[in-house]
Order: sequence, then structure tokens, then C-alpha cells
Amino acid sequence: MALTIAWGSAVAADPVDRVLVHKAERRLELLRDGQVVAAMPVALGGDPLGHKQAEGDGRTPEGVYRLDWRNPASAYHRSMHVSYPDDDDVARARAGGRDPGGMIMIHGQRNNFGWLAPVTQLFDWTDGCIAVTNADMDIIWSRVPDGTVIEIRP
Repeated sequence: MALTIAWGSAVAADPVDRVLVHKAERRLELLRDGQVVAAMPVALGGDPLGHKQAEGDGRTPEGVYRLDWRNPASAYHRSMHVSYPDDDDVARARAGGRDPGGMIMIHGQRNNFGWLAPVTQLFDWTDGCIAVTNADMDIIWSRVPDGTVIEIRP
């Protein structure tokens, strides 16, 4: 069950200029000119507290990144890449002798399993990605241009 908030009939066609994720609230917001135009629940990495430190830690990164490319042929219903790791993330991981990981995405449900979203979205199940329902991913896909800033807050 997806919670989508949108006002006005023309809103769905208008691009947004920022994506904001509130990890503690498990909520993703689409913003235009500082105003929330859509909000939806998310599932995160299986160990979501704190900033991603290394490959395999199950955490979703925190910070300001960009949604820099998209994959329409993803193993999940569409995916958009978060530009993690940045230079600071790489340096921090290397200082600890670890790989920072990568391939953090916003994505829908695993292909052919979208019908499970009412269950899967009740818990954190990704390896560090931000998961939404397929319907919500369609909204994100249509509203968020490549290069859009994404801020992921604790």
C-alpha cells in the first residue's frame, strides 16, 4: 500500500528538482522549489542505522549525492543510481582497509514480485538501496530527471 501525495492534475507531469529521504521515517519526498509535491514510504538496507561504511554492511548511505543514471532493464522494477560513493566515502573506507561499495539505487520491487510490496515494504530488506513500490517507482521515474540532487538524512 503506497502513500502518494500529489496536488493538482498537472503535478504528475512536472519534473522535481530535489529528492529527500528521511531514513528514520522511512519516507522519500519529491520536492520542487522547496515544496514537497509527492511523498512515499521506503524500505532501506537491512542494517539502516548510520552512514554506509563499506560493501556488505547493509546500510543505506547518508549525505548529498546525485541521481546520475537510470536502468530501465534492472532486475527490479526500474532503478535510478545514487552517486555513492563520493571522494569522502572512498577515503573513509580505504582508511579502514575496506571497499566502500556502490551500486546504491532507488528501485521498485524485484521483477515479477511487485505483488509482494504490501509485505516487503513493511521491513528493511535491501543491501543498502532505497526500495519503493512499483507504482511509486513509476512516479519517481517520470518526475526525477538524471542529475537531480538526492539528500539522504539519518
